[in-house]
Amino acid sequence: MKNVTTAIAALAFSAGAAFADNPIVLNAVGTWSSLTNYQKHEEPFFNTRLSEASGGTIVGKIQSQSGLGLKGFEIMRLVKNGVFDFAFGLPGYVAAENAIFEGADLSTLTQDIDTQRRVSDSYYPTLEKSFAEIYNAKLLMLYPFPSQTLWCNGEVNGIEDLKGKKIRVYSTTLGDFVEGVGGTSVTVSFSEVIPALEKGVVDCAITGTMSAYTAKWNQVATHAYTLRVGWGLAFGAMNMDKWNSLSADQQTLLQTEIASLTDAMWAETATEDDVAIACITGGECAIGEAGSMTLVEPTAADLATRDTIATDVILARWAERCGAECAANWNKTVGPILGLTAAAK
Repeated sequence: MKNVTTAIAALAFSAGAAFADNPIVLNAVGTWSSLTNYQKHEEPFFNTRLSEASGGTIVGKIQSQSGLGLKGFEIMRLVKNGVFDFAFGLPGYVAAENAIFEGADLSTLTQDIDTQRRVSDSYYPTLEKSFAEIYNAKLLMLYPFPSQTLWCNGEVNGIEDLKGKKIRVYSTTLGDFVEGVGGTSVTVSFSEVIPALEKGVVDCAITGTMSAYTAKWNQVATHAYTLRVGWGLAFGAMNMDKWNSLSADQQTLLQTEIASLTDAMWAETATEDDVAIACITGGECAIGEAGSMTLVEPTAADLATRDTIATDVILARWAERCGAECAANWNKTVGPILGLTAAAK
């Protein structure tokens, strides 16, 4: 009996070893190589963790969007066509295909990360269905970048001071916010923001707290206005044909590992805001040289003004773009969490 057991174990080991010699390879594209999400989470997950967790039967290869020179809107089209098996990206960059992708990160609606996660979890089934229908992709995760705020080259003491300002945006919903406060939305690539601020092409620019710090926007911008205008919510999605080629056990393993990755990324982002804001406004900075921007936090009056803009402009415009059925779904899922209603005007 002992010999039979030993023989079975040997056969199982040799089968596993043979499978590991011919692993499933997942080719992935990540976000930006200069930022924490890629450096600490996306890259290690694909280059190391997948192989460790699967015993070498699944291995990942990943390159960053920035390293490949890709534009955000290209990424899911490449996944749909099978060029990549998996992609990390921002729903705002795929919203041109369908406004439904904007629904979990509409500008200014959530001011804290715990609420943002509740919104993301509530809207997840909607995005899961849309990724499948539009991109033939399996949505596997939603995770945030540090909060998106305003960085201005000139004095800004509150939301009213944004009126008349030219403000850099990167998504339609951010443009809705800017126009709602009486500003002008301007599209400028991230790499061109510093010269745009220097030359007055824009007065303010929107990006994440850590992105602004690492890109040294404090060298040209003077005021950091920390009204949360978005969260840079991101996704991880896999080509559906590739997903379906995995065994049930492999799918379960991947979902379990990605769930752990998701939790780690939410936890990391929850701390990055405070670190980045301190570093860029002259506080204690453990990650580099501190800047000297003036920190301006939103007042109760600012948030009250935001509430009006959120309903009358941001949600109204989005409901019109997305359609009645889409808005009704948002009102059943996200609306009760925020106490807001999306309705076209």
